[in-house]
Amino acid sequence: MPKQKREAEREPLSVERVLRQAIELADESGIHALSMRKLSQALGVEAMSLYNYVANKDEMIEGMIDLIVGEIELPKPGDDWKRGMRRRARSAHHVLLRHPWAAALIESSENPGPMRLRYFDAVLASLLDGGFPVALAYHAFLIMDSYIYGFALQEINWPYAGDERGEKVEELQSDFPAADFPHIAQVMGYVVDRDAKRARSKKPITRENAYAKEFVYGFDLILEGLERRLR
Repeated sequence: MPKQKREAEREPLSVERVLRQAIELADESGIHALSMRKLSQALGVEAMSLYNYVANKDEMIEGMIDLIVGEIELPKPGDDWKRGMRRRARSAHHVLLRHPWAAALIESSENPGPMRLRYFDAVLASLLDGGFPVALAYHAFLIMDSYIYGFALQEINWPYAGDERGEKVEELQSDFPAADFPHIAQVMGYVVDRDAKRARSKKPITRENAYAKEFVYGFDLILEGLERRLR
């Protein structure tokens, strides 16, 4: 048995260790493939011993979600509210791409843990300290998070890797007559040309950065609208 595996198996179990290992397995194979049996095998323990740390799979998933939300960078006290919101949105976007199974579960979780409560409170604090009335802070939070999670879900479910996007869109252009759908053809042409330019640049297009600019562009539109409403 490799030395690193023996050392990992000797490491005492804890709630966080169990949850971190579960996150790793879900990242590799998806949340539906995660089971207490597979988790116990990865940890090198008997499956029944896991129930000393999590009552069941549902409780385990709640704990996993809480740890993932804890990875998101929070607005810093005293920061301009727009800077704080942009920072946490970009961080959340990266976190959701690292854990693609989590985006669909975070907002449906019924029992927010300490990390999620800390996240909620920090975002609301940034908005309220920035001069938002309570009602506008409430609506702003809902709007921004709907965009963050919705964008991530679309990106995660997009069937093509980032470096394939321009090529695939170009292939789709031949599937319909441009004369019948001129506006679609116009936008598709823009995507193909833009991705061709990016492909020639030094920075490769990957799944991680393919939509980063689009994400920030859309989020900035939301921030501009909120700023106008705040005024």
